[in-house]
Amino acid sequence: MRLSLSRHTLCMLALAIALPTLALAAPATISASHDSLEQRIKACTACHAQQEKHDAFFPRIAGKPAGYLYNQLLNFREGRRQYPMMNYMVEHLPDAYLREIADYFAAQHPAPPPAQPSNAGAAALARGRQLVLQGDSGKKLPACIACHGEKLAGVAPAIPGLLGLPRDYINAQFGAWKNGKRRAHAPDCMAQVAERLSDADVGAVSAWLGTQVASADARPAENIAVPLPLHCGGVPGSGAQVAP
Repeated sequence: MRLSLSRHTLCMLALAIALPTLALAAPATISASHDSLEQRIKACTACHAQQEKHDAFFPRIAGKPAGYLYNQLLNFREGRRQYPMMNYMVEHLPDAYLREIADYFAAQHPAPPPAQPSNAGAAALARGRQLVLQGDSGKKLPACIACHGEKLAGVAPAIPGLLGLPRDYINAQFGAWKNGKRRAHAPDCMAQVAERLSDADVGAVSAWLGTQVASADARPAENIAVPLPLHCGGVPGSGAQVAP
């Protein structure tokens, strides 16, 4: 806990320094200069550094599809997602600015983080593997790979990868969907998935995902078979095959 609080303090200090520059640049389109762009997004990289700390607050965003990152910035700005630092940082930023930030991080592909140690037993890991790769028809749960891609690296333009995310972050996001603190454009497919997962299932999924490591050349797939198992408001052209 002390380490997390310390990192929060560092992020708040970085935001205090970087946000004035971010705000001054917001009315105009971000300069095409790579150095200028990096200078202006220091408020982002202060928390979303390439070297993850595997905590619940600051996931890897580098390499995720630009459409997904853009949608999440909009969700923070419009209150569908709640995290005070993010809500404050983007509340006055225009769409074009958010899109350029999303494009920048989508183009970054640092080396994948190592596997996370897990205390989960064999049964929990087996259950997590089943849910990720096969789903659970009895609970009307599609496999994670049905939407997030066979390599779990995400699908362009708007479905994120799952490998490399801190286990605590995955648990926290499922909790946020369950209690309504995180929402997406209706129909909110992930809220439906979260509702059908027990707490034990959530822990099993996050534990198994944490033990997996993406290949160094993993990239979001360019397309996926549609319709998707669930109709997702944030994914253009998705359909519904599993009853809500």
